[in-house]
Amino acid sequence: MRGLIILTSAAGLSACLGTSNTDRLDPIDRELEVAAPAGTVVLESEVDQILVGDRLMDAGQHELALRAYYRAASNRGLDAEVMTSIGAATLALGRVGQAETQFRQALDIDDTFVPAWNNLGVALMEQSQYGEARRVFEHAFALDSGRSDAIRDNLRLAIARMENTVYSETNNQNGPGLIRRGGGVFELRVDP
Repeated sequence: MRGLIILTSAAGLSACLGTSNTDRLDPIDRELEVAAPAGTVVLESEVDQILVGDRLMDAGQHELALRAYYRAASNRGLDAEVMTSIGAATLALGRVGQAETQFRQALDIDDTFVPAWNNLGVALMEQSQYGEARRVFEHAFALDSGRSDAIRDNLRLAIARMENTVYSETNNQNGPGLIRRGGGVFELRVDP
């Protein structure tokens, strides 16, 4: 009997309002049978978490951007764009080795995704792997058909750093005052 009274009063209330409660409910609230407060904006489509992450990256909020990219991955799956975005945020946080792995995973998903190639080159440059970075930038430049100034600039920088490194090692190895000890370590030589 008690259940019947509750149902009757809910039906009586909707009759007094002149509208059905379900007309004002969004799909989630229909299941809960709770109406949204008057004036509440109900979003018909979800927010693009990649866009949110990109804006957070521009604002320097790399940790929050990484979270937005993870939400994008949970919403749409791990595609090359999402994986590259995750890698970019990881790189911005200083986790270079982890970012390199993520860029390589993005390329495993889609080996024609130019931003992943470019970002992989940046990660390699951060690790002073100029030769491999040059090859990666050349590949990105070819895939992009030379349209991107950023990739062209990155390629020029990789070539310059690679040539400068070779030049510095040969000159410093034989030059006065420096001794190369291996692994890129130089020591100052003191003449007796």
